[in-house]
Parts: sequence; C-alpha cells; structure tokens
Amino acid sequence: MLLLLLLLLLVPLFLRPPAAGGAQTPNATSEGCQIIHPPWEGGIRYRGLTRDQVKAINFLPVDYEIEYVCRGEREVVGPKVRKCLANGSWTDMDIPSRCVRICSKSYLILENGKVFLTGGDLPALDGARVDFRCDPDFHLVGGSRSICNQGQWSTPKPHCQVNRTPHSERRAVYIGALFPMSGGWPGGQACQPAVEMALEDVNSRRDILPDYELKLIHHDSKCDPGQATKYLYELLYNDPIKIILMPGCSSVSTLVAEAARMWNLIVLSYGSSSPALSNRQRFPTFFRTHPSATLHNPTRVKLFEKWGWKKIATIQQTTEVFTSTLDDLEERVKEAGIEITFRQSFFSDPAVPVKNLKRQDARIIVGLFYETEARKVFCEVYKERLFGKKYVWFLIGWYADNWFKTYDPSINCTVDEMTEAVEGHITTEIVMLNPANTRSISNMTSQEFVEKLTKRLKRHPEETGGFQEAPLAYDAIWALALALNKTSGGGGRSGVRLEDFNYNNQTITDQIYRAMNSSSFEGVSGHVVFDASGSRMAWTLIEQLQGGSYKKIGYYDSTKDDLSWSKTDKWIGGSPPADQTLVIKTFRFLSQKLFISVSVLSSLGIVLAVVCLSFNIYNSHVRYIQNSQPNLNNLTAVGCSLALAAVFPLGLDGYHIGRNQFPFVCQARLWLLGLGFSLGYGSMFTKIWWVHTVFTKKEEKKEWRKTLEPWKLYTTVGLLVGMDVLTLAIWQIVDPLHRTIETFAKEEPKEDIDVSILPQLEHCSSKKMNTWLGIFYGYKGLLLLLGIFLAYETKSVSTEKINDHRAVGMAIYNVAVLCLITAPVTMILSSQQDAAFAFASLAIVFSSYITLVVLFVPKIRRLITRGEWQSEAQDTMKTGSSTNNNEEEKSRLLEKENRELEKIIAEKEERVSELRHQLQSRQQLRSRRHPPTPPDPSGGLPRGPPEPPDRLSCDGSRVHLLYK
Repeated sequence: MLLLLLLLLLVPLFLRPPAAGGAQTPNATSEGCQIIHPPWEGGIRYRGLTRDQVKAINFLPVDYEIEYVCRGEREVVGPKVRKCLANGSWTDMDIPSRCVRICSKSYLILENGKVFLTGGDLPALDGARVDFRCDPDFHLVGGSRSICNQGQWSTPKPHCQVNRTPHSERRAVYIGALFPMSGGWPGGQACQPAVEMALEDVNSRRDILPDYELKLIHHDSKCDPGQATKYLYELLYNDPIKIILMPGCSSVSTLVAEAARMWNLIVLSYGSSSPALSNRQRFPTFFRTHPSATLHNPTRVKLFEKWGWKKIATIQQTTEVFTSTLDDLEERVKEAGIEITFRQSFFSDPAVPVKNLKRQDARIIVGLFYETEARKVFCEVYKERLFGKKYVWFLIGWYADNWFKTYDPSINCTVDEMTEAVEGHITTEIVMLNPANTRSISNMTSQEFVEKLTKRLKRHPEETGGFQEAPLAYDAIWALALALNKTSGGGGRSGVRLEDFNYNNQTITDQIYRAMNSSSFEGVSGHVVFDASGSRMAWTLIEQLQGGSYKKIGYYDSTKDDLSWSKTDKWIGGSPPADQTLVIKTFRFLSQKLFISVSVLSSLGIVLAVVCLSFNIYNSHVRYIQNSQPNLNNLTAVGCSLALAAVFPLGLDGYHIGRNQFPFVCQARLWLLGLGFSLGYGSMFTKIWWVHTVFTKKEEKKEWRKTLEPWKLYTTVGLLVGMDVLTLAIWQIVDPLHRTIETFAKEEPKEDIDVSILPQLEHCSSKKMNTWLGIFYGYKGLLLLLGIFLAYETKSVSTEKINDHRAVGMAIYNVAVLCLITAPVTMILSSQQDAAFAFASLAIVFSSYITLVVLFVPKIRRLITRGEWQSEAQDTMKTGSSTNNNEEEKSRLLEKENRELEKIIAEKEERVSELRHQLQSRQQLRSRRHPPTPPDPSGGLPRGPPEPPDRLSCDGSRVHLLYK
C-alpha cells in the first residue's frame, strides 16, 4: 500500500509541464533524472522502490536520492549518495563512485606503537602503505612496512614487544605440575608436551614477564589420588617455592585444590571436568581451562528455548558427576521457565526407568551415562519404542562415533535395532580446539598448534592420551603467564615482586587470584575466560546423528550467549517434535438439529398456550367456563408458557454464548422452570386440594360448598409461588449459579498426529449444588406425590363449583409421573448433553402439551358442539328465571343418578338368582341323604324342614320396591 502511494506521488513529478516558451533546454527535462548504472561490484539502493518497479521506470523525480552500496569487503569511494536536481542531472557527476576492496583496518592500530599511512586516506585502499614504529622501551617484532594489494596486506602485522632482561639476569618462577602419564586417563602424554611448548613461547616473549622466566617441576600422578598425595607434599616441602600448582584429572584436582588453600596457592587445572570442583567455598583458589561438565547445560537450555520446549525428562547413571550435572541443569531450566517433569536414575539396569519414561509420556529426554550404559539404555529404548518422530534424546558427545555399533554381550539388540533407536539424537561436546582459523595470543592458529604439537609427540596423536585436551593445557600456561604479568605490573616496574612470594604471603595470592579471575584472551582452544566459580567458559559443539553418522548442526558460545546455527538439522517427522502430547480442549456442544427441533415444538406449545389463554379470557362470561375457575386455568396456561420458554436457555451453551453470559442463562433456566412449575402445577394442585378439602366431607362442609370463595384459591396459589420465589431468591443471593467445566478422559484422534483431544462440557452449578437440589426436589417431589393422592381421592367427586377437576386430576397424573421420572434420569445423564437435554426438554414439552390439551380442549369442544356461549344474564333472560336453569341441572343430575341405581339393581337381581339356585341345590342334596319321614301319629303331614323365611322367597317386585 505504501509503494502504491509513493508511485501516485511520483506520477505528477514525471508529468511536469515544459519550461516557459514551450521549449526544453538540453540540461532540463520534464521527466526528472535518468536512471544511472551501478558501479562494478556494487549496486544502488532505490529508497521506497522494489527491483521490479525500478525496471519499469526510466526516470526518477526531482529531489529523489539514490545510495551506492558495495558487495563483500569493499567500500564506496566517491559520493555515496546522489540527488536528482531540477535540471535533470545528478549531484557530483564529475566524481565517480567506485567499489574498492579495502585492507584490514586492524593494521591501522598498533599497541604500544604508531602507524603511518601513506598513499591514500582512510580506509586503506589498493596501493596504500603503512609504516610501523614502536614506543620507547619496546622493539618491533615483525616487518616495519606493509602494502595493501587487492585487499590483502603484504606482510603479517607486527607487534611491539617490551625489551626483556637477558636470560642470565631473569628470575625464575616455578610451577608445580602433576601429569597423569598413565592410569584411568593418561592425559599427561600430550598435555605435558603442550605445557612445555607454551613455556617456551611465553619465555620468548619480551612483553610478558620480561624480568621472569617460568620453569616447570612435574611428577606423574597416574591419575591416582594416593600417588598424587605423595608428590603434592614433595612439591610443597621441597625447594624451590612453587607459585602455582597444575593438577590433571578430577580426582587429583579435588585433593590438590582442597590442600592448596592452606599454602595460599592458586590451582590451575587443564583436565578436570567434575562439576563438584565449581564449589568456591570448598575450593576457593581453583581455576581450570577445561570446562565443567555442566557447560553442556547452557547449550541444552539454549536448544530447548530454540525449539520451544517447556517440558523435559532426564535419565542418569547414579554417579557423582552425572548427579551434580543434573542438579545444575535443574536450576538452569527453572530459571528459563522450563520444567523437568520426570527424573529417573539407575545403577546398572535401565529397563524400569525407560519403561517409566514411556509411561509418563516423556518426549524430550536428557541422558547422562557412560558409553557402556548408553548401549543398555538404547536397547531398552528400542524395546519400548521410545524413539522416532515423537522423541528427542540429548546425549554426551564424547562417545566414540560408532558406539552404538560396537558389539556388547550385555545387550540383546542387533546393530540394526540399535541404529534405528539412536537415529536423530542430539549430542553436545566441549570445543577444545578453536574451529575458527584465527591467530591466538601466541600468534599461532589452532591448526598450526596441532601441527607443531604433532611433530613434538613421539607417538601418533590418536594413540597419545590427552591429545584432545592438549590445547587446554597450552592455554593454561598462557592464562597463568598473563595473570602473573598483570600482578607484577608488566615487567616489574610497578606492582609486586613475584620472587617475594611464599606460602604465607596471602597478599600476592589475592592479586594473582584477581588477575586470573579477569583473564580474557584468544587461545588455541578458543576464547579463554573464567566464570565466577573458576571454570572455563567455552564453545560447545552441537551434533545430530543423521543416517548413522554425526553431522555438525551448530556451535554455542557460552561467553557471549551466541548460538551459531548451520540449519542442517533433520527430523524424522519433518520438524522438531512437541515436548508433550498436544492436548486440544474441545467442548461438547448440544446438537443443533436437536435444539432447533425441540425449540420448534416449544414455540408451538407457547402458541397453543396463548390460544388457550385467549380462549379462556374471551369466554370467561360463559357459565361453563365460570364453573371451572377460569383464573386458575389462566395461571396454568401462563405456567405452561414459562416452562416451555425454559427450553430455550436450557439448550444454550458455549456454541451460542460467551462465558460471561453463561451465569445469566443459568439463572434464566432456573427461574423460568421454577416459576412455570409453580404457576402451572400450583394452580392445578390448588383446585384438587380444595375439591378434596370441601367436597369429600358430607356433613361438615355443606356450608363451605355453598360459599367456596375464589380468593382462597388464589391465596393457595400465591403461597406456592411465594415459596418458590423465596427459595430461588435465597439460592441466587447466597450461592448463585455459575459456569463449571466437566472434563472427560482424553481421546486419541483417528489420524496419526501427536495430539490428544480433551473433551469438556459446560454445566450450571454452584458450590452447594446438591444441597439446593435436595431442598428443591424434596419439596417439589412431596407436592407431586400429594397431588397424585388427592387426584385419586377426588376422582368420583362431582361438584358444580369446579367442574373440570377430573381433567385436572389427569393433568396432575401426567405432570407428576413425567417429573418424577425426568428429575433423576437427567441427573444420571448430565454428562451426555444431547440425551439430558432431549429427556428434560421433551418432558417439559409433553407435560405442557398434555396439560393444555386436557384442560382446554374439552371446553372448546363443548362450547362448539353445544353452543353454550351465553353468559348467566343471557341465560336468565332466555329461560325467564335462573331457577329454571338450576332445576334443569338438578334434573340432569337425578337422571344420571337413576341410571346408576338401575345398574346397581340389575347387579343385585343377578345375585338373588344365584342364591335361589344354590338353595334349591342344597335342598335336593339333603333329600337324597335322609329317608322319608314317617307319618305323624297325629295324622298330619310328615314333618319336614322348616319353611325358609320370607326374605329368602322374595320376588323381583319386592326387590324393585326395596331400591326405589
């Protein structure tokens, strides 16, 4: 967009009007300045324009500026910026701009001397010449003149060296050294020649310790603390006095450094890597040019940050060096905001720790163990499949290049299996030889040092112990010499006298300590500098196993916190893996099809409720409607509408609303459903309650039947609604509903990706949800059960005051059954959002539909079919008297009662017939069992059984008379 605006601004300049008179001079143009060509080995920077835009434009506007730039080690000679003038030309066109190769500017500065440049100005161009002159008391070492030719000086840069005292007059300063020529680490085989070579180079310099000569007294410690103890006391108790001690391996350095403090001696080690030696309280005068094993940790932390890893795991062999290294790593990662989630250790068998790493979903794993244990670990890694695109292992870099292919009888994995398990792991290794081919303080490059040392050794470098650490030993002498030189004031003209040093002179020791602590120079092993604990800060080489061989992927300079990356890292999955299984939180939302379907049903139910309410209000003057307590029916319709309206907030979740609106939706659900139930069910309960109370008592309530006042019904409904409002208000104030999250078990996706899905579900809840639900459900449940009982008790009651109580009873049955089933089921199905919503919402819809249909549809049908639309006044005018209407109603009731009595009489007659038949059967049976009775002597008939009473021989007419 900015470029487009720039072009729009340039267009008017390109279209400038011609000069007055309509003619143009040769130096003036209406188009600006023509584009000029860049110099050789250089280019032109067009401000605000891209390369394609420059190609499309031939002229640039007035006042537009261009800038010359050069490639490589070249600089612009001549005008660097040109500006377009109004006459169509560029500024300073008579002076050419060229890109000229320059020689190194370091030759223009000479320490302790002066430089004279002739044949050109700064910077030094081809043909320039410099002459070197030294200050008094210094002499020039090297050529005094150098000429710049094609960017290179003809001779090496000289230096000014202080005039030294002749060898015969210089005082000796002795160094006591312990070289392990054999034993566990025979590093002295190469380190001793390197130290001797460094002493020769230092003693030949006139600018370092000009009045002193460093001499070496050494013994073979065999890397054995016992042997070292013997030679340590020989060095301390035998003359001459040693100004410093130089042990080799870590075990010997520990012994020497602890004892040296008692003799006020500085200890400088060239081959100790134990992190325990970094303890300044225990080893207050200890320094080492060999970095601590903990130097790997800053590199690891840097890589963790580079790849964005925040969770790592570790597995280590239980030895002191690895334990202390891991303790240091734990502190460093904590400072960087990285967490060690799982830490495992083993003594000899790593099987169980590796299984634990797998179980804990470790992805980024740091392994600290020796080479033999490394083979055991990765054999178990292969068995547990703890490798591949999801895992990264960090190992120590001093293993042999083919360590995983070496035959090891202690493991049962093949070479191919081991090769597959270790593919892609990262190693960190201390850089002990400067990878850059730059000159050190000794004026040697690292390659020149290696060549010089190789000629000095008696054996092949690969067969010489300590060849890798030899640059550290060489730089240790230079660190010592520079510190002593600084302590003595650079030649003895100021400062302390080193020859005055003794084991009781702490002042000189303190000055040497301060000088050593501030060391900073370029050595053959790289930049030499010590941290607060006296350990060397050095570069770290980072390698990755790619295709079975190690490839360099970067360096890390801990002194400058600089990571040099070669971008050659390769990953099995194409990119660095995640530090853990990525957990994606997904909410389970309600099915929208289900929500829309139920919402449509609920909307239709609300429409039905409105229709019923309107019908009831419009026909409230009709006697039949008046006798059904229309105001209570109106409350029932309103309650059904509120209950149906509760379906909408019941289906709202995070798919429709934000978390801030969720508490309001929760309250809306509660209030709509609570008030809807209270109005709808409460009004029906009130009807059935008063029917039972007034009309089930024959004698006691006769007066009440005549005077059933409506306000009593409304008061009952008001009490029920008031109880609900009070309960809901207290609930909302004391313990309001809020949004809570239910978390389910993680789910693995079907695709092969390193993620897992964490389903979550939103709920409306409060701190004491169960208590409030218990109160609410307990009160409503008792009300429902009581309503069922009252409906059953009043099913046969007939009353004019409430003529629809039987329909009310049916509605109560419906509501009670659905509520008693729905409440516990929805609590059980609360974790299944679709099922819980469907069950609860459909129960609300069906109960509301049935209630509306049962209460209002019969009334509508009756009024339509019978035409009973007149009011009580109209009915009186039509019949002449309201008394006649009452008598007709009584007549209808008597007819109905007569039909019921006739049915009862028929049942009784059938029963009498059965009794007669049974009596005849019994008489016949008795006559067969007994013989005929002899004649009565008096001459009468034989005596038989007595006649049955008249009530057993009654006929049907008497029965009719009985029931009339």
